[in-house]
Amino acid sequence: MSTLNQRLHQAQPYALGLFRIVVGLLFACHGAASLFGVLGGAMGGGTVPAGTWPGWYAAVIQLVCGALVLVGLGTRAAAFIASGSMAYAYFWAHQPEALFPLQNGGETAALFCWAFALLIFTGPGGLALDALFGRRDPQGNRKAQDAEQQGTPVAA
Repeated sequence: MSTLNQRLHQAQPYALGLFRIVVGLLFACHGAASLFGVLGGAMGGGTVPAGTWPGWYAAVIQLVCGALVLVGLGTRAAAFIASGSMAYAYFWAHQPEALFPLQNGGETAALFCWAFALLIFTGPGGLALDALFGRRDPQGNRKAQDAEQQGTPVAA
């Protein structure tokens, strides 16, 4: 393996961590805009009325899951919920208007859906709280010492 490939391979968990941070921050900003009217508010101004379906619930999912993904806590579960909510948004709100995302305004929903789907399978990457609290490596797997401790149960 060349030196460049080795360095890129070593940096991979941190690049994935930065990807997770950016995607989580952008998703949380969408939720904050809809719930609190900050950053331009919902659809150009204002907030989504509390309890309305599906807008208010989507905004709560965006804020909570976006924040969890941002800090890397429960990343896979939060990404699963976020990805599903964006798939729902795309097929329920955008796809009936036209077939392609460029035609129906669903580019953001489609990109968020696939970005979160990627995080489900890759894990949080580096710089995540999952690694501190769950004693997991940057790919989201249990560290070797924990796996050994959970090995074969001792028979009495």
